[in-house]
Amino acid sequence: MRDPISHHVMIRLARQQRKVSVNAETILWRALRDRRCGAFKFRRQVTIGRYIADFICFEKRLVVEIDGPSHEHKDQRLHDAMRDDWFRHKGFRILRISNDLVIGSPDLAIQKIIESLNERRNGGAG
Repeated sequence: MRDPISHHVMIRLARQQRKVSVNAETILWRALRDRRCGAFKFRRQVTIGRYIADFICFEKRLVVEIDGPSHEHKDQRLHDAMRDDWFRHKGFRILRISNDLVIGSPDLAIQKIIESLNERRNGGAG
């Protein structure tokens, strides 16, 4: 059973993050929204349990995370690993893409997502 107070806080945080997304997220969202990526539906800044996924395709159980410089710090890497394990335990695959790749080569970032969408369930991603 989820804690209604923390769930409410997470939803508010997700809404706030949608409004102030970083440049890489904005670029990627333009490519993913409205089923523009392989006709798969993506959602942005979605609360799942105690976490917020940057982008998610529920149909393919794929979480796409955009990692900026803060993800290079030891504490953040540990948090990301625990978070990824939690998502995997819930049946999701995780694809992490760097901010730099999205900003510098958005077509390549989209290609990585398409490849992950097309992978078999056992293949794994990220």
